[in-house]
Amino acid sequence: MNLRDLENQSIYVIREAYAQFKNVASMWSVGKDSTASLWLFRKAFFGKIPFPVIHIDTGFKFKEMYAFRDKLVEEWGLNLLIAKNEEAIAKGMNPKIGKLDCCTQLKTEALKQLLRKHKFDALFLAIRRDEHGIRAKERYFSPRDENFTWDYQDQPLEMWDQFEKVIAGHVRIHPILHWREIDVWRYVQQENIPVNPLYFAKNGKRYRSLGCVPCTVPVDSEADTIDKIVKELETTKQAERDGRAQDKEQAFMMQKLRALGYM
Repeated sequence: MNLRDLENQSIYVIREAYAQFKNVASMWSVGKDSTASLWLFRKAFFGKIPFPVIHIDTGFKFKEMYAFRDKLVEEWGLNLLIAKNEEAIAKGMNPKIGKLDCCTQLKTEALKQLLRKHKFDALFLAIRRDEHGIRAKERYFSPRDENFTWDYQDQPLEMWDQFEKVIAGHVRIHPILHWREIDVWRYVQQENIPVNPLYFAKNGKRYRSLGCVPCTVPVDSEADTIDKIVKELETTKQAERDGRAQDKEQAFMMQKLRALGYM
């Protein structure tokens, strides 16, 4: 698919979800995918995002991520909600203790607390099928029960661009599910979308995927511009999330996390 077709399909999914659900919000990691999704929302709704964006703050993000977040909130007039599990942070929960427990407490539980407060019935997420084998099992409309559990063995059928509104705790909407990593970067390049400076190489290293500082390492790269990143992705054999700890430890770590409600 070309970029125009990818964009049109995503905007169709976005508008369908917004029409079907009463109280929606979007997750925003401040990474390239979720920021490109915000750009798509702005296009879908003529320049203004008509719902809140949620940033889960574990307290362990890169300082560049916070700076980028705050800058774009001001420039784009975003209604930002911050989800933070203050109790877990106060108890000393951190990625060094155990990554499964840490992601559950600092991310999933933080989001649960915010959803209980605001009662959102649908959340937009910027995941892609090519990003991870477990995410390839997802649907555009993906129900979660009241405990955030994802039943990846029993998902709604999606045919002919018809999406079923499932009664659940909430439904996760994935408008860029059909995109690839290189598609996102080509779209960023075409649309001149702002991106976090951590993606650009310095001293032979850059980040391809952004997470918490203790769980994320840069990869070898000389790509210090968007043009060079696109060119690099045309030939690289390295997986996008090689620098993310969750993807290296156990074969089913990500499946366990997502079944529990992780993004």
